[in-house]
Amino acid sequence: MDTTVHAVQLAGTDQSFFCAADDTVLRAALRHGIAFPYECNVGSCGNCKFELIEGQVSTLWPEAPGLSEKDKQRNRWLGCQTRALGDLQIKLRTGDKYRPIHTPVRTSARLVSSRTITHDISEFGFELVQPMTFASGQYALVQLAGVTGPRAYSMSNAGVSGTALAFQVRRLPQGAGSTALFEQLRVGDAVEIDGPYGMAYLREHAARDILCVAGGSGLSPMVSVARGAFASAPLAPRQLHFVYGARLPADVCGQDMLQVLPGWRERGSYHAVVSGLDREAPLPEGLARGFVHDMVDQAYGDRLADMEIYFAGPALMAQSLLKLLIARKVPMDQVHFDQFY
Repeated sequence: MDTTVHAVQLAGTDQSFFCAADDTVLRAALRHGIAFPYECNVGSCGNCKFELIEGQVSTLWPEAPGLSEKDKQRNRWLGCQTRALGDLQIKLRTGDKYRPIHTPVRTSARLVSSRTITHDISEFGFELVQPMTFASGQYALVQLAGVTGPRAYSMSNAGVSGTALAFQVRRLPQGAGSTALFEQLRVGDAVEIDGPYGMAYLREHAARDILCVAGGSGLSPMVSVARGAFASAPLAPRQLHFVYGARLPADVCGQDMLQVLPGWRERGSYHAVVSGLDREAPLPEGLARGFVHDMVDQAYGDRLADMEIYFAGPALMAQSLLKLLIARKVPMDQVHFDQFY
């Protein structure tokens, strides 16, 4: 393992940090408490762009969609895909909301369990060599053997400081990461895990009822938020409403995990809506027909502005929901989501 470290200076500031040769500029900065802007952490969103002023770097993914040809011409790089080859001076605008609440750590881990949730979602449990502290709703990067680049998976267990992590992952037909998890990884096999990351974590001191909205494998962070909320003393007086969106009844999940939470009967509610069921097809009991954002609007309407809202799921669901929340004049500091593409 290369133990070389390089100094990175933020141009026009007194801020600097050290970047190990095998780390990325973004993640090294976050390990040092620098409020480096980011979202997806895997090269897709482009929020971690910086301008290289001095020094030399290499990129892990030259074709990353988060960087345009115009960016390259302006000597801009993606922090999550860039490694330092020597001391650097870079230019970027930091933002306090990106300052990590828990220091990310890299550690090896072993798969200790897996269980089926639906026909295409399973939960994988890992035991870390080094303890990690994370908040409910955050994610980690998992590097799997034989897979190029890490995959970002949200934790499903409640925020904790310890060595146990669980991820609920949806199997994608062409997904290299999910294929490795579902078909190749066996109990006892090792992976590298790096985290925590993400800003859509549970705000324990927000004095509002909570709405969690999930679709697909967005189930994982929303279950984590719910579990964390029901374990939080400051949130004990608050109601939690959970809405899950799926294409078909066979895709609906999550209710069994929530119903076992202490106090759920008094403080919790669960609604599921399916969007891909033919109008002539019978609707199973307990399900609604339509889109997530429409159900949220019908069920909560003007109450949304008085709620703390968390959501995760497919991009189209997230865009529609965000449009609704803006139309309902929900303050954006009450809305929490991470942009995955």
